[in-house]
Amino acid sequence: MIKVENITKKFDDYKALDNITCNIPEGCIYGMVGSNGAGKSTFLRVISGIYRPEAGTAMIDEQPIWENSEVKGKIAFVPDDLFFLHGASLDRMASLYRASYPDFDDKRYQYLTDTFKLNRTKNIATFSKGMKRQAATILAISSKPKYLFMDETFDGLDPVMRNLVKKLICQDVEERKATAIMTSHSLRELEDTCDQLALLHKGGLIFESDISNLKTSLFKVQVAYSEEYDRTRFEGIDGMEVMHFSKQGSVANIIVRGDRENVVRIISSTHPILVEVLPLTLEEVFTYEMEALGYAFGDVLMDQEV
Repeated sequence: MIKVENITKKFDDYKALDNITCNIPEGCIYGMVGSNGAGKSTFLRVISGIYRPEAGTAMIDEQPIWENSEVKGKIAFVPDDLFFLHGASLDRMASLYRASYPDFDDKRYQYLTDTFKLNRTKNIATFSKGMKRQAATILAISSKPKYLFMDETFDGLDPVMRNLVKKLICQDVEERKATAIMTSHSLRELEDTCDQLALLHKGGLIFESDISNLKTSLFKVQVAYSEEYDRTRFEGIDGMEVMHFSKQGSVANIIVRGDRENVVRIISSTHPILVEVLPLTLEEVFTYEMEALGYAFGDVLMDQEV
Protein backbone atom coordinates (compact mmCIF):
# COMPACT_ATOMS: atom_id res chain seq x y z
CA MET A 1 0.00 0.00 0.00
CA ILE A 2 1.16 3.53 -0.79
CA LYS A 3 0.42 6.08 1.89
CA VAL A 4 1.13 9.75 1.29
CA GLU A 5 0.42 12.33 3.97
CA ASN A 6 0.68 16.11 3.58
CA ILE A 7 3.45 15.98 0.98
CA THR A 8 4.92 19.31 -0.09
CA LYS A 9 7.72 19.63 -2.63
CA LYS A 10 9.31 22.91 -3.70
CA PHE A 11 11.82 23.97 -6.32
CA ASP A 12 13.14 27.33 -5.12
CA ASP A 13 9.97 29.44 -4.75
CA TYR A 14 7.84 27.14 -6.92
CA LYS A 15 5.60 24.73 -5.02
CA ALA A 16 5.28 21.64 -7.25
CA LEU A 17 3.26 19.65 -4.67
CA ASP A 18 1.11 21.35 -2.10
CA ASN A 19 0.06 19.34 0.95
CA ILE A 20 -1.05 16.20 -0.93
CA THR A 21 -2.58 13.29 0.97
CA CYS A 22 -3.78 10.02 -0.57
CA ASN A 23 -3.84 6.26 0.03
CA ILE A 24 -3.37 3.91 -2.92
CA PRO A 25 -4.33 0.31 -2.12
CA GLU A 26 -2.51 -2.77 -3.35
CA GLY A 27 -3.66 -4.45 -6.52
CA CYS A 28 -5.21 -1.41 -8.18
CA ILE A 29 -4.55 0.80 -11.18
CA TYR A 30 -4.49 4.42 -10.05
CA GLY A 31 -4.76 7.10 -12.71
CA MET A 32 -3.64 10.71 -12.35
CA VAL A 33 -4.68 13.42 -14.81
CA GLY A 34 -3.75 17.08 -14.99
CA SER A 35 -2.18 19.73 -17.19
CA ASN A 36 1.55 20.37 -17.56
CA GLY A 37 2.87 21.60 -14.24
CA ALA A 38 0.04 20.05 -12.25
CA GLY A 39 2.48 17.97 -10.20
CA LYS A 40 2.05 14.49 -11.67
CA SER A 41 5.71 13.85 -12.49
CA THR A 42 6.88 15.32 -9.20
CA PHE A 43 4.45 13.11 -7.30
CA LEU A 44 5.82 9.98 -9.02
CA ARG A 45 9.40 11.04 -8.31
CA VAL A 46 8.60 11.55 -4.63
CA ILE A 47 7.01 8.11 -4.23
CA SER A 48 9.87 6.57 -6.23
CA GLY A 49 12.38 8.01 -3.78
CA ILE A 50 14.00 10.30 -6.35
CA TYR A 51 12.87 13.52 -4.68
CA ARG A 52 12.77 14.18 -0.97
CA PRO A 53 9.77 16.28 0.05
CA GLU A 54 10.16 19.38 2.20
CA ALA A 55 7.22 18.30 4.34
CA GLY A 56 5.01 15.27 4.82
CA THR A 57 5.66 11.53 4.58
CA ALA A 58 5.59 9.00 1.76
CA MET A 59 5.39 5.32 2.73
CA ILE A 60 5.22 2.04 0.82
CA ASP A 61 4.24 -1.07 2.76
CA GLU A 62 4.55 1.00 5.95
CA GLN A 63 8.19 1.85 5.24
CA PRO A 64 9.63 5.26 4.29
CA ILE A 65 10.67 5.49 0.65
CA TRP A 66 13.49 8.04 0.81
CA GLU A 67 16.93 6.37 0.92
CA ASN A 68 15.36 2.95 1.41
CA SER A 69 16.88 0.46 -1.05
CA GLU A 70 14.56 -2.33 0.07
CA VAL A 71 11.47 -0.32 -0.87
CA LYS A 72 13.00 1.01 -4.08
CA GLY A 73 13.67 -2.57 -5.15
CA LYS A 74 9.91 -3.08 -5.35
CA ILE A 75 9.44 -0.14 -7.74
CA ALA A 76 9.84 0.18 -11.50
CA PHE A 77 9.45 3.75 -12.76
CA VAL A 78 9.00 4.68 -16.43
CA PRO A 79 9.48 8.48 -16.46
CA ASP A 80 8.26 10.96 -19.03
CA ASP A 81 11.86 11.80 -19.96
CA LEU A 82 13.19 8.33 -20.74
CA PHE A 83 16.80 7.43 -19.96
CA PHE A 84 18.94 4.67 -21.44
CA LEU A 85 22.68 4.05 -21.11
CA HIS A 86 24.69 5.70 -23.88
CA GLY A 87 24.88 3.42 -26.90
CA ALA A 88 22.91 0.68 -25.14
CA SER A 89 20.80 -1.94 -26.84
CA LEU A 90 17.72 -3.48 -25.26
CA ASP A 91 19.75 -6.54 -24.29
CA ARG A 92 22.34 -4.35 -22.53
CA MET A 93 19.59 -2.49 -20.67
CA ALA A 94 18.03 -5.84 -19.76
CA SER A 95 21.34 -6.86 -18.16
CA LEU A 96 21.21 -3.74 -16.00
CA TYR A 97 17.61 -4.42 -14.97
CA ARG A 98 18.44 -8.09 -14.35
CA ALA A 99 21.12 -7.03 -11.89
CA SER A 100 18.74 -4.63 -10.13
CA TYR A 101 15.61 -6.77 -9.97
CA PRO A 102 15.99 -10.37 -8.71
CA ASP A 103 12.63 -11.39 -10.23
CA PHE A 104 13.51 -10.16 -13.73
CA ASP A 105 11.76 -12.55 -16.13
CA ASP A 106 13.91 -13.35 -19.19
CA LYS A 107 11.19 -15.37 -20.91
CA ARG A 108 8.74 -12.50 -20.51
CA TYR A 109 11.36 -10.05 -21.77
CA GLN A 110 11.96 -12.08 -24.91
CA TYR A 111 8.23 -12.62 -25.45
CA LEU A 112 7.47 -8.89 -25.10
CA THR A 113 10.28 -7.74 -27.39
CA ASP A 114 9.03 -10.22 -30.00
CA THR A 115 5.43 -9.05 -29.49
CA PHE A 116 6.41 -5.38 -29.87
CA LYS A 117 8.73 -6.35 -32.74
CA LEU A 118 11.75 -4.55 -31.28
CA ASN A 119 15.34 -5.42 -32.18
CA ARG A 120 17.07 -6.46 -28.95
CA THR A 121 20.60 -5.83 -30.24
CA LYS A 122 20.06 -2.47 -31.96
CA ASN A 123 21.15 0.82 -30.37
CA ILE A 124 18.07 2.23 -28.61
CA ALA A 125 19.16 5.76 -29.63
CA THR A 126 18.12 4.86 -33.19
CA PHE A 127 14.57 3.98 -32.06
CA SER A 128 11.63 6.27 -32.69
CA LYS A 129 9.97 8.06 -29.75
CA GLY A 130 7.23 5.45 -29.59
CA MET A 131 9.71 2.56 -29.80
CA LYS A 132 11.72 4.02 -26.90
CA ARG A 133 8.54 4.21 -24.84
CA GLN A 134 7.82 0.56 -25.73
CA ALA A 135 11.38 -0.45 -24.76
CA ALA A 136 11.13 1.26 -21.36
CA THR A 137 7.74 -0.36 -20.73
CA ILE A 138 9.05 -3.82 -21.63
CA LEU A 139 12.01 -3.47 -19.26
CA ALA A 140 9.77 -2.30 -16.41
CA ILE A 141 7.16 -5.02 -16.82
CA SER A 142 9.78 -7.75 -17.27
CA SER A 143 11.25 -6.74 -13.90
CA LYS A 144 8.00 -7.90 -12.24
CA PRO A 145 7.90 -5.05 -9.72
CA LYS A 146 5.31 -4.88 -6.98
CA TYR A 147 4.79 -1.21 -7.85
CA LEU A 148 4.78 0.07 -11.43
CA PHE A 149 4.82 3.84 -11.98
CA MET A 150 4.36 5.16 -15.52
CA ASP A 151 4.53 8.87 -16.34
CA GLU A 152 2.68 9.99 -19.49
CA THR A 153 2.07 6.31 -20.09
CA PHE A 154 0.94 6.47 -23.71
CA ASP A 155 3.08 9.33 -25.02
CA GLY A 156 4.23 8.53 -28.55
CA LEU A 157 2.32 5.24 -28.81
CA ASP A 158 -0.11 4.55 -31.63
CA PRO A 159 -3.61 3.21 -30.79
CA VAL A 160 -2.59 -0.44 -31.27
CA MET A 161 0.39 -0.11 -28.95
CA ARG A 162 -1.66 1.84 -26.40
CA ASN A 163 -4.14 -1.01 -26.17
CA LEU A 164 -1.32 -3.54 -25.84
CA VAL A 165 0.30 -1.58 -23.01
CA LYS A 166 -3.06 -1.30 -21.24
CA LYS A 167 -3.55 -5.04 -21.56
CA LEU A 168 -0.10 -5.80 -20.15
CA ILE A 169 -0.58 -3.50 -17.16
CA CYS A 170 -4.00 -4.95 -16.39
CA GLN A 171 -2.58 -8.47 -16.68
CA ASP A 172 0.22 -7.68 -14.21
CA VAL A 173 -2.18 -6.15 -11.71
CA GLU A 174 -4.62 -9.05 -11.99
CA GLU A 175 -2.15 -11.93 -11.97
CA ARG A 176 0.53 -10.65 -9.58
CA LYS A 177 -1.57 -8.25 -7.50
CA ALA A 178 0.81 -5.48 -8.51
CA THR A 179 -0.08 -1.81 -8.07
CA ALA A 180 0.19 0.57 -11.01
CA ILE A 181 0.07 4.36 -11.14
CA MET A 182 -0.40 5.89 -14.57
CA THR A 183 -0.39 9.59 -15.44
CA SER A 184 -1.74 11.28 -18.53
CA HIS A 185 -3.07 14.59 -19.83
CA SER A 186 -6.10 12.75 -21.19
CA LEU A 187 -8.89 11.33 -19.08
CA ARG A 188 -10.10 9.26 -22.03
CA GLU A 189 -6.81 7.33 -22.10
CA LEU A 190 -7.27 6.19 -18.49
CA GLU A 191 -11.01 5.72 -18.01
CA ASP A 192 -11.22 2.16 -19.37
CA THR A 193 -8.14 0.97 -17.44
CA CYS A 194 -8.03 2.55 -13.98
CA ASP A 195 -9.80 1.53 -10.79
CA GLN A 196 -9.33 4.98 -9.25
CA LEU A 197 -8.75 8.41 -10.74
CA ALA A 198 -7.27 11.59 -9.28
CA LEU A 199 -7.10 15.10 -10.71
CA LEU A 200 -4.12 17.31 -9.89
CA HIS A 201 -4.02 21.08 -10.39
CA LYS A 202 -1.29 23.54 -9.39
CA GLY A 203 0.34 20.99 -7.12
CA GLY A 204 -2.84 20.04 -5.30
CA LEU A 205 -4.98 16.92 -5.35
CA ILE A 206 -8.41 18.45 -5.90
CA PHE A 207 -10.44 15.39 -6.79
CA GLU A 208 -10.10 11.63 -6.22
CA SER A 209 -12.64 8.86 -6.61
CA ASP A 210 -13.24 5.22 -7.34
CA ILE A 211 -14.28 4.79 -10.99
CA SER A 212 -17.27 2.58 -10.21
CA ASN A 213 -18.62 5.12 -7.72
CA LEU A 214 -18.17 7.93 -10.22
CA LYS A 215 -20.09 6.12 -12.91
CA THR A 216 -22.98 5.04 -10.71
CA SER A 217 -23.52 8.07 -8.46
CA LEU A 218 -24.14 10.57 -11.27
CA PHE A 219 -26.44 10.25 -14.26
CA LYS A 220 -28.36 12.37 -16.73
CA VAL A 221 -32.15 12.58 -16.85
CA GLN A 222 -33.91 13.99 -19.90
CA VAL A 223 -37.38 15.21 -18.98
CA ALA A 224 -40.19 17.26 -20.56
CA TYR A 225 -43.54 18.67 -19.39
CA SER A 226 -46.44 20.17 -21.27
CA GLU A 227 -46.52 23.12 -18.84
CA GLU A 228 -43.78 25.68 -18.15
CA TYR A 229 -41.18 24.72 -15.49
CA ASP A 230 -37.63 25.48 -14.32
CA ARG A 231 -34.89 24.07 -12.08
CA THR A 232 -36.81 24.82 -8.89
CA ARG A 233 -39.23 22.02 -9.74
CA PHE A 234 -36.51 19.45 -8.90
CA GLU A 235 -34.63 21.14 -6.08
CA GLY A 236 -35.24 20.15 -2.50
CA ILE A 237 -36.50 16.67 -3.39
CA ASP A 238 -35.28 14.17 -0.80
CA GLY A 239 -32.65 11.79 -2.18
CA MET A 240 -32.09 13.81 -5.37
CA GLU A 241 -29.30 16.38 -5.79
CA VAL A 242 -29.42 18.48 -8.96
CA MET A 243 -25.83 19.06 -10.12
CA HIS A 244 -26.65 20.77 -13.40
CA PHE A 245 -29.79 21.92 -15.20
CA SER A 246 -30.22 23.07 -18.80
CA LYS A 247 -33.41 23.51 -20.80
CA GLN A 248 -34.21 23.97 -24.45
CA GLY A 249 -37.87 24.41 -25.32
CA SER A 250 -39.87 21.98 -23.23
CA VAL A 251 -37.02 19.47 -22.81
CA ALA A 252 -34.56 19.68 -19.92
CA ASN A 253 -31.32 17.80 -19.27
CA ILE A 254 -30.63 17.32 -15.57
CA ILE A 255 -27.44 15.94 -14.06
CA VAL A 256 -28.48 14.19 -10.87
CA ARG A 257 -26.73 12.58 -7.95
CA GLY A 258 -28.75 9.95 -6.14
CA ASP A 259 -30.34 6.53 -6.41
CA ARG A 260 -31.31 6.06 -10.04
CA GLU A 261 -34.49 4.04 -9.52
CA ASN A 262 -35.71 6.34 -6.78
CA VAL A 263 -35.04 9.49 -8.85
CA VAL A 264 -36.89 8.09 -11.88
CA ARG A 265 -39.79 7.08 -9.65
CA ILE A 266 -40.00 10.55 -8.14
CA ILE A 267 -39.84 12.35 -11.47
CA SER A 268 -42.33 9.94 -13.06
CA SER A 269 -44.82 10.71 -10.27
CA THR A 270 -44.89 14.36 -11.46
CA HIS A 271 -46.48 13.23 -14.77
CA PRO A 272 -43.89 14.30 -17.36
CA ILE A 273 -44.55 13.73 -21.06
CA LEU A 274 -40.94 12.42 -21.34
CA VAL A 275 -38.51 10.94 -18.84
CA GLU A 276 -35.37 9.07 -19.89
CA VAL A 277 -32.12 8.21 -18.12
CA LEU A 278 -29.01 8.67 -20.26
CA PRO A 279 -25.43 7.50 -19.53
CA LEU A 280 -22.62 9.95 -18.81
CA THR A 281 -19.06 9.68 -20.06
CA LEU A 282 -16.38 9.75 -17.38
CA GLU A 283 -15.28 13.16 -18.65
CA GLU A 284 -18.82 14.49 -18.13
CA VAL A 285 -18.87 13.03 -14.61
CA PHE A 286 -15.57 14.75 -13.79
CA THR A 287 -16.86 18.00 -15.27
CA TYR A 288 -19.92 18.14 -13.02
CA GLU A 289 -18.08 16.92 -9.95
CA MET A 290 -15.49 19.65 -10.49
CA GLU A 291 -18.21 22.27 -10.95
CA ALA A 292 -19.63 21.22 -7.59
CA LEU A 293 -16.20 21.89 -6.06
CA GLY A 294 -16.03 25.32 -7.68
CA TYR A 295 -13.60 24.43 -10.48
CA ALA A 296 -14.05 24.48 -14.24
CA PHE A 297 -12.80 21.04 -15.31
CA GLY A 298 -11.83 22.17 -18.81
CA ASP A 299 -9.85 25.10 -17.44
CA VAL A 300 -8.00 22.84 -15.01
CA LEU A 301 -6.84 20.48 -17.77
CA MET A 302 -6.11 23.23 -20.29
CA ASP A 303 -4.21 25.48 -17.89
CA GLN A 304 -0.56 25.04 -18.88
CA GLU A 305 1.58 25.84 -15.86
CA VAL A 306 5.27 26.61 -16.42
